[in-house]
Amino acid sequence: MNLTVTIESAELQFRQILEEFFISAYDEKYLSSHGIDHHRRVWSYSKELLYLTSNQNQNKTGLFLSPSKLIIASYLHDIGMSVEPGPRHGRHSRELCIQFLTKNNLNETDYLDVLETIENHDIKDYTRGTGIVDLLTILSVADDLDAFGLIGIFRYSEIYLTRGISPLSIGHLIKENAGRRFDNFTKIFKFESGLVQKHRKRYDILDNFFTEYNKLVDSYQFGLHHPTGHCGVIDVLINLISNNKELIDMYQEPDEYFIDPVICWFFEGLAKEMLPGQRVLQ
Repeated sequence: MNLTVTIESAELQFRQILEEFFISAYDEKYLSSHGIDHHRRVWSYSKELLYLTSNQNQNKTGLFLSPSKLIIASYLHDIGMSVEPGPRHGRHSRELCIQFLTKNNLNETDYLDVLETIENHDIKDYTRGTGIVDLLTILSVADDLDAFGLIGIFRYSEIYLTRGISPLSIGHLIKENAGRRFDNFTKIFKFESGLVQKHRKRYDILDNFFTEYNKLVDSYQFGLHHPTGHCGVIDVLINLISNNKELIDMYQEPDEYFIDPVICWFFEGLAKEMLPGQRVLQ
């Protein structure tokens, strides 16, 4: 069967029930950067990678006969963040996926590879080798691609700060982690130079941001009434997290946030990526 047809069939069968299940189980106010929109984007990236690897004839495991497994993994891989935002969230995501399968009368034994993929998707040591292009590889890389650009800056910062990592440290940790993700992506998909170049631009946005952030962070005073610069962006996010606010709440208080030019640049750009149609200060 044609790959496009099987993907469309998988979406018709699963997308609505996956989104309904996710929304019922995940509290967006707790960790909005890993909410339903993140999982929608990961599914979009997964489809793109699926077509590329299929065209290159690299798959040897039958993955492309079952995009239904990929859409389930894409939509539920981070749902466990609603239970715990730390390293064990993959295990919690697996348990919630089992609940989804049970609720929809799907045999758990038919989806063991999906459950293993969900549980292990966030192991980013990249020691499996670049010759293995399977369900876990596709999901992991698609998840990595959503970690670049302005969205990536927001996602990384929110999860690291939520985990209690000091703002003095996050810039160096994020640059290191994102660098490993991008290197792994370029090794696996080096045959697709256009795709690599597109996401290199997004990776550079994140890397350059935290390069500037690291230059200033040691002398920056967090908690000021008028945050400024690259550190000010993180200062705003700290304030949102500590006050249990969603990202959209910030755009409803422009006088408080949209003063500094770097902060304006970042959050206006982020709104265009994450909140299409949301009015922001011009």
